[in-house]
Amino acid sequence: MKVKLVDYRLFLVVLAANLLLYLWQPATARLSALNSTGFLLEVLSIVPPVMVLMGLLDVWVPRRLVESHLGPDSGAVGAGVAMLLGTAAAGPLYAAFPVAVSLRKKGARLANIVIFLGTWGAIKIPMILMESSFISLRFALLRLLLTVPCILACGYLMERLLPEQELQAQPDAVDA
Repeated sequence: MKVKLVDYRLFLVVLAANLLLYLWQPATARLSALNSTGFLLEVLSIVPPVMVLMGLLDVWVPRRLVESHLGPDSGAVGAGVAMLLGTAAAGPLYAAFPVAVSLRKKGARLANIVIFLGTWGAIKIPMILMESSFISLRFALLRLLLTVPCILACGYLMERLLPEQELQAQPDAVDA
């Protein structure tokens, strides 16, 4: 029973904070509960399609395809493919993590996973179009010019700083 409660600690902390806040400021507590419920419903509307996508990715995309395009020997092409996948993706960043885990299990190298996640979070095609129309094309291109090398550097630095043995232990923790 205690182990199961640990899995829900964030929910329990938010619930306790809302209850304490209700004693002190009921109106703020109601607003907080509404915001928490709205976020929960948003997550619940995104997670099922992502899980379906994960199942399809597991079945339809062979391991050798991921290894050849995103694996240890993929080089600069792998980084390009990771960036392309990240820019074409839609949805919030938390939807990218199950995709990243699946790609990792299929043999993608860590640098390409980090590049994929960084690109998903910072460089989406619709975002560039919105920036260029609202702020200016010059701003969007300058931000892109500064962001891409940073994402690439983070990917390769993360791969150098994290030992492979530590990463091998992680998939078991995710499956549990």
